[in-house]
Amino acid sequence: MNPRTDKLVRRTTMVATITASYFLLTADYGPEPNALDPIKKAILSAENRVKGFVFGSSEKPRESHLGNLGGSRDSPKEQP
Repeated sequence: MNPRTDKLVRRTTMVATITASYFLLTADYGPEPNALDPIKKAILSAENRVKGFVFGSSEKPRESHLGNLGGSRDSPKEQP
């Protein structure tokens, strides 16, 4: 086989394998925990970090976010 064609086939195969692996690892397998959950969480965490780095973080700092959650929990709710 031509060396350029061979190189193209190898690269295409690598990209296809990586893409298929990504979709298999990040697929939703239902509500039950499975063995791939830690890998899926790591991949999604890395995605969010890259998005935050590239597009900037639009979230408030965690301390203020947690403070808002705590304040609403302590306030009494009215019953209908």
